[in-house]
Amino acid sequence: MMEDIATVFPAVKILRNEPLAHYTYTKTGGPADYLAFPTNVQETKSLLAYAKQEDLPVTVVGNASNLIVRDGGIRGLVMILTEMNQITSTGETVTAEAGALLIKTTQVAQSHSLSGLEFAAGIPGSVGGALFMNAGAYGGEISEVALSAEVLTPAGEIRTLTKKELDFGYRHSSIQDYHDIVLSATFALTTGDGEAIQAKMDDLNARRAAKQPLELPSCGSVFKRPAGHYTGQLIQEAGLQGLKWGGAQVSTKHAGFIVNIDHATATDYLELIHHIQEVILKEDNVQLETEVRIIGEKPTTEK
Repeated sequence: MMEDIATVFPAVKILRNEPLAHYTYTKTGGPADYLAFPTNVQETKSLLAYAKQEDLPVTVVGNASNLIVRDGGIRGLVMILTEMNQITSTGETVTAEAGALLIKTTQVAQSHSLSGLEFAAGIPGSVGGALFMNAGAYGGEISEVALSAEVLTPAGEIRTLTKKELDFGYRHSSIQDYHDIVLSATFALTTGDGEAIQAKMDDLNARRAAKQPLELPSCGSVFKRPAGHYTGQLIQEAGLQGLKWGGAQVSTKHAGFIVNIDHATATDYLELIHHIQEVILKEDNVQLETEVRIIGEKPTTEK
């Protein structure tokens, strides 16, 4: 019988049967069998090795801002890397650990008068999550500034991946294909004027606050942008803006977002997403693909 993982790693905060709704931006999601918060590379590496030895599935989560965890939760070991959050700057580069908030990373860049990350000033994800999905906003993408990433492979090796090896695409990187765990990322920036950089960040944040439902729990942008269309506009024109499904609602502020207005479940979110996809396919012949990452198991009560 497997020894309890918490006793094997007494220095690491590990919770059993912990509801992931406590950590996701949607405030939904079932329990993780084991939820660990490693604080450094060695702990992450040791946890991965132990899970492999005990045949425990491993799931890695960043800031859980663009994520839906199904109501059945996640079996095995879930690692949230937000305790790994150191950010340093050398010359014209900024290096941030995987769990560092992207917003905080943009602030560190600005404090060193480094330009290039302004577009990410309001993106609520972690650096690891941003790298995983090549996060972008306001015409900028992580791929434009990423220089390299340190990753932990499923085999337990630590590797440094070049920008080319990260193989960035629209909301895609090689991290998704090879199931690597991002440990840190280095961004190549350019020296600029600190006040001008801050002014641009302030402007983008004001635009974001005016258009997006930041005051309510959501999973961020739900769908990828389909070629030749704007997702929010398609949903609006189909008459779906404001539609409620259980406790979830298509945001009345921005139709590309789904907000939790009344104790929504992940199932409410997923059923509403599916309904939107069906309607848009039928009315516009456009297949909406989800940008939000959907993980975990269906609840046992669901057929």
